[in-house]
Amino acid sequence: MAAKAVVLLSGGIDSSTTLAIAKNQGFETNAISFYYGQRHQIELNAAKKIAKQLQVERHLIVHVDLGAIGGSSLTADIAVPKNRNLEKTTDEIPITYVPGRNIVFLSLALSWAEVLGATDIFIGANAIDFSGYPDCRPEFIAAFEQMANLGTKTGVEGTKIKIHTPLIQLTKAQIIRKAIKLGVDCSSTVSCYDPSTDGKACGQCDSCLLRKKGFHEAGILDPTIYQT
Repeated sequence: MAAKAVVLLSGGIDSSTTLAIAKNQGFETNAISFYYGQRHQIELNAAKKIAKQLQVERHLIVHVDLGAIGGSSLTADIAVPKNRNLEKTTDEIPITYVPGRNIVFLSLALSWAEVLGATDIFIGANAIDFSGYPDCRPEFIAAFEQMANLGTKTGVEGTKIKIHTPLIQLTKAQIIRKAIKLGVDCSSTVSCYDPSTDGKACGQCDSCLLRKKGFHEAGILDPTIYQT
């Protein structure tokens, strides 16, 4: 019987590739996605599509209202920054950072993992081509894994919980190449922070710029439909 894994799935290229990696490694994959009060639900529709395409065992969508807390342009009425200099994206933490998001998401994934009897959790965190979020760094992941093993029944009883970050040191181009190799339908993924109501990507937010850059550097045609 295959070991069970819980995979955080947002519907973007990184999380979709991470799901494909977990599946390729022989895990029984269980995807968890979140409606957290974000600006749009288009990414959740993408997550549902990817989960079906990659044939996960279960796909759980959890509602947690980070919008009630606010403090981010992804969860509050604050403009999403456009056309930022990608060379400076790691110099400051942008307003698209959602306070505590990965802490909350990993905690809920950990709870579900305990219920499922899974000791492996996959997250598509990346510390190379990213917007400078503190909860995407290797140091954070290592600290969370330590906490998980100290604060759960599973960990205390001696079964080690592992947080997998297979993309953490890859460029976006490398991630895209890996996605294609593993059969991920990149056209089904959604990266944009501020898409139109009909699902077209803005083409100007950090996530769109990094996606464009990744496809260009990978030498692969970008299937994304942009507003302009």
